[in-house]
Amino acid sequence: MKASAIAHPIQGLIKYHGLRDERLRLPFHDSISVCTAPLATHTTVEFEQGEDRAEFDGHKASPQEMVRIMAVVDPLRHLAGEKGGMRMISRNNFQSNIGLGASASGFAALALACDEALSLDMPLKEISRYARRGAGSAARAVTGGFSLWHAGVDDESSYSEMVASSKDMDMGILAVIVPAYKITDTAHREVVTSPFFQARLETVNASLEQMLSAISSGDVDLVGELAEKDTLVLHSITMTGSDQMLLWRPETLRIMARVKELRYEGLNCYFSIDTGATVYVNCPLRGMKEVEDGLKDLGLPIMKCQVGDQAKTVSEHLF
Repeated sequence: MKASAIAHPIQGLIKYHGLRDERLRLPFHDSISVCTAPLATHTTVEFEQGEDRAEFDGHKASPQEMVRIMAVVDPLRHLAGEKGGMRMISRNNFQSNIGLGASASGFAALALACDEALSLDMPLKEISRYARRGAGSAARAVTGGFSLWHAGVDDESSYSEMVASSKDMDMGILAVIVPAYKITDTAHREVVTSPFFQARLETVNASLEQMLSAISSGDVDLVGELAEKDTLVLHSITMTGSDQMLLWRPETLRIMARVKELRYEGLNCYFSIDTGATVYVNCPLRGMKEVEDGLKDLGLPIMKCQVGDQAKTVSEHLF
């Protein structure tokens, strides 16, 4: 059977950093994200006779990429008792490898499409566990909206759940694009070498509680403040690991400075940066146009986003 699914990428709010189990992609602590629409990955999967094969945005998947793809597909195929090969074609409506969470939406769409094609009919909570094996953040892209990824203690207990939907908070998201290739897995591996990582583990639960409270009360400004603070914590760890990874670019710092200037001028806006150089600017939806106007003279591409929903199956196939 052939099946297709669409999922939105994520912006980390209380971000996850580091894996205590690379094979199962189990994190050190819980994390919270928000899905960013209309950015999306559209994936079609079919199980048929032949070899496993996959294509991203017109390019054949590399051997390394196939390993991660099959980390999602093989357990689902085994669960369904399927013997055929897997064919996958995936398309993004946004650029990948620039800090916009393409791996999250990609593996979320893959897991859901496989579930549908194999007639497994699992709840999203369970599908999030399988998506996690491709990319940790994919678990939260499956459940969508504002989602909490439970770190858990093993494969069964590490899953995502939505804590608020796109209808629960009027939050605008501006993605200011800074092209710079990033390697998330490298950052995850060296996180434990930072002298600041232990402090992160000791304080992150308090940050998670504050973020959940802000989301529950619909407080866009507090969500933005907490995500901005968490950004600085995450990147301080990345910069002080053994590889001293500097993922920001001069443009990144210009955006951060401009956001602070706009806030000083009375606009409620807050920066947030995942593992890359691109900057998200979070703000109340009603003030989004003014914030966008305040960023335009930086001369950088700006993508207007809003809170995205959970991954879903679609009838439009890519082959």
